[in-house]
Amino acid sequence: MKQQVKIMLGVSSLLLVAHASAEIVFYESEGFRGRTFSTNVQQNNFRNSGFNDLASSVVISSGRWEVCDDANFGGRCMILSKGSYDTLSGMGMNNRVSSVRPISSRRRYDNEMEAPMSRPNYEYRRRPNEGVYEAQVTSVRAVVGPPNERCWIERQQVSQGERSEPNVGGAIAGALIGGILGHQVGGGTGRDLATAGGAVAGGALGANVGRNGGNTYERDVRRCQTTANTTPQYWDVTYNYRGREHRVQMSSPPGSTIAVNRNGEPRQ
Repeated sequence: MKQQVKIMLGVSSLLLVAHASAEIVFYESEGFRGRTFSTNVQQNNFRNSGFNDLASSVVISSGRWEVCDDANFGGRCMILSKGSYDTLSGMGMNNRVSSVRPISSRRRYDNEMEAPMSRPNYEYRRRPNEGVYEAQVTSVRAVVGPPNERCWIERQQVSQGERSEPNVGGAIAGALIGGILGHQVGGGTGRDLATAGGAVAGGALGANVGRNGGNTYERDVRRCQTTANTTPQYWDVTYNYRGREHRVQMSSPPGSTIAVNRNGEPRQ
C-alpha cells in the first residue's frame, strides 16, 4: 500500500514538473502584436488576469494546452500543441479564450489543432515583458524597384514586297520572251543586239513580277515601353540609440523616432 502511494506521488510530481515547464503566451492582436499574457500554470478564469476574451494569437514554447471559450473549461475547447498560431480566427477562438490549462502529453484528443508555424515569425515584434525605448531617426531613404516594362500586341500592315525575294522563274521567262521579241527586230548584227537587249530587259521585268505589286498583309507585332518605377519597395532607415548608429529596412516610412529594445533592435 505504501509502495503504491509512493508511486502515485512520484507520478504526480513528474506531471507537476512537466506542467510547470510548459509556457503559453497570448497576444492581444493577430500576428503576435499588442499586449501579452503568459502563464505556465492552469488559469480557470481570464477575468482574474484582465485578459478575458482578448487573445487573438498564441505562442506555445513547450507542452500542450487546452483553451476554452468559457471559464472553468466550459463551452468550446481546443487543444494547442507546441508552436505558433498567428491567428485564432481559423479555429473560431479569436477574442473568446476565457480559460486555459496544460494537459497530458500522452493522451490524444479529437479537437487538437496542428501548429501552423514551429516558431513565431516576429523578428521585429515585441517579446513578452520586453521593455521598449525610443530611438531618434536620423535619415530615411525610399528605395524604389526596377523600371516597369509594359508590353502589348498590335496589328501592323506590311507590304508584300518587303518580305519577297527576286522572282527567279519570272526572270528566266522574261529573258526568253524578251529575246524572242528582240530577235524579230532588224537584221544581222542589229538583230543580235536587239535579241540580247530584249533578253536583259525581259529578265529584269520578270524578276520583279509579284514583288512590288502593291499587295499588303497584316501581322502581330509586339511593342514594349519602359517607364520609371516611382513606388518605394522599402525604406532604408538610419537611427541613433545610445550613441550608436543602426540601420533597418522598413515596409513603411517611420516617424521621428522608432521603438527599440535595450539592445537597439527595432520593435513594433
